[in-house]
Amino acid sequence: MSDTAAPWTIESIRDALGNPTLAQRFISEINRAPAHELLHTFARWERIAKDVVAAVDRGRELAAYDERGEELPGEWIDGTDRIREAANGIRARGAA
Repeated sequence: MSDTAAPWTIESIRDALGNPTLAQRFISEINRAPAHELLHTFARWERIAKDVVAAVDRGRELAAYDERGEELPGEWIDGTDRIREAANGIRARGAA
């Protein structure tokens, strides 16, 4: 669902979230929200749904580049060393 499409509804937000656990959390929060917080709760989840849809769209776009064997657009930073250092630090502190 895009900003130019039909207005967001509880149903469209639930569907856009994709993950059943996340969708259930949304429904639960909407159902439990007091009247004076309902609009804020809806707006927060609408923003989350829009972010999910944008991420899925971006992922599909990047997958299309990959399928064609093209280099992915944009500037990519290799964080492998940083992640390895963080993992080694965690292991050094005794985590599994």
